[in-house]
Amino acid sequence: MKPRSRPVRVGVVGAGALGFHHIRLLKKIDGADLVGFYDHNGARSAEVAKELETTAFPSLEALLDRVEAVTVVVPTPAHVEVGLPVLERGLHALVEKLADALPGAEQLVHTARERGLCLQVGHVERFNRAVRAAAPYLEEPRFLQTERLAPFQPRGTDVAVILDLMIHDLDLIQELVRSEVGEVRATGVPILTPHVDIANARVEFANGAVAIITASRVSRERTRKLRIFQPTGYFSLDLAQGNGHFYRLKSGWQGFGATRMEDIVEHVKLEAPEAEPLKLELESFLRAVRGDGDVVVTGAAGLQALTLAYRVADAISASPLAAARP
Repeated sequence: MKPRSRPVRVGVVGAGALGFHHIRLLKKIDGADLVGFYDHNGARSAEVAKELETTAFPSLEALLDRVEAVTVVVPTPAHVEVGLPVLERGLHALVEKLADALPGAEQLVHTARERGLCLQVGHVERFNRAVRAAAPYLEEPRFLQTERLAPFQPRGTDVAVILDLMIHDLDLIQELVRSEVGEVRATGVPILTPHVDIANARVEFANGAVAIITASRVSRERTRKLRIFQPTGYFSLDLAQGNGHFYRLKSGWQGFGATRMEDIVEHVKLEAPEAEPLKLELESFLRAVRGDGDVVVTGAAGLQALTLAYRVADAISASPLAAARP
């Protein structure tokens, strides 16, 4: 029988839409001792505490006094304001998207490194079922296309769509390509907010790979697609559904004398064990806190994604489309 994991005393800061699910899952995960959560909205705290049957703490300090690790699920602009006191207390932290500005992100990464703490960044697509299924077949991606489209909702609109949505794909693409970023070109426009609401970027890497990334929060339907081309074949991944397909070139296809694509390509349906990506992310964080595994998305990786996000934002600001706006 597999021994039970040492329970980690963990708390959640923020009980909004995503924080709710952090609390829900940490109540059930083996190896998690959910102490409770803190949210500055008293009415929301009471509602979540009742629905999930857990403790709402009256202050952040009161929660931090009781835990050894925290997941920070507050709006992005408050990540440093909340995350830094957590790390300075000597507590391990999982922080969604790290920060909204590079100096604050660098401060979080530096503090965690200096104190020998686990700092995991909440780029949950690393744990997506389709990505996990494709992983065994990935070999030197050369061309990647992503589409992350969502209907408008007020949550997240305090930052541009690049930091709200696109950053998850920027992290995933850098993890897949694993090469230094070269040229970045981008366009984008604000539609319903003062910030950029729809953006498209072209990122070229030092190894020759190219990625085309599109993100929108003003779309009619919700879409999360990833297409990957490599010398051995083509991947079509539906990140929303957690499934995908790999069209693989048959060995020795050049000598087949084939006239149809079907003769040189075999179809592999991509499958991985069913699991909620957020649950996998939280479990990986707890393993790292216990010393049973490595941090999957490190603070350095989060900083790398944020740096690229700002390069995209700068390219949008410098684009002819931006210059033409009144």
